[in-house]
Amino acid sequence: MGERVVLHYFNGRGKMESIRWLLTVAEVEFDEKFLDTREEYLKLVNDGKLMFQQVPLVEIDGMKLVQTKAILNYLAEKYNMHGKDLKDRVMINMYSEGLMDLMEMLMVLPFNPDPTAKLEEIAKKAKERYFPVFEKALTGPVYLVGGKLSLADVLLVECTLMLEEKCAGILKDFSAIKSFQGRMIQIPAINRFLQPGSKRKPPPGENYAKAVIEVFQIKI
Repeated sequence: MGERVVLHYFNGRGKMESIRWLLTVAEVEFDEKFLDTREEYLKLVNDGKLMFQQVPLVEIDGMKLVQTKAILNYLAEKYNMHGKDLKDRVMINMYSEGLMDLMEMLMVLPFNPDPTAKLEEIAKKAKERYFPVFEKALTGPVYLVGGKLSLADVLLVECTLMLEEKCAGILKDFSAIKSFQGRMIQIPAINRFLQPGSKRKPPPGENYAKAVIEVFQIKI
């Protein structure tokens, strides 16, 4: 049996949460080592584990992987969630990167001096720029690309659930996306991940923001 996957990140969502989602859907067990102090982060840097001095860091298959998109693409390839050919793969990547752009807007809310105004802007972009793309793609098909579950599907359910936490009813005009979300949360691995006590992290709060600011010495 190979070594367990190890995730190095804060005890919160951030960019690691999509990686947790993908590993969960692939039914891969993983351990987590949380960054709580500046010293813990500097030790990773000094040990040569962070190629660009950034987290997330995922230890898997004897490698130390950094850069969120690279990690997600590796996992999607490894666990057969990256399409059947090059054309499927590029569609999955386009959908995925759009969703990551949208989720990154939500990730910075805890650090924004006026989160309410910013959230209104994010919700507007979601409804006008992003959701129409997925509503069209899911009008008929069960999955976004190639008739099978992919990285893009996993990110879409994660993203819609994140937005609904902040903006109840945001999917009311997007029935195909809402139906898709309903199907996805019935997948046993996802259903377990959404239950209390799982490794899914809660919405980021003051403690998460404080840890990130302290570890990276961010000036707000």
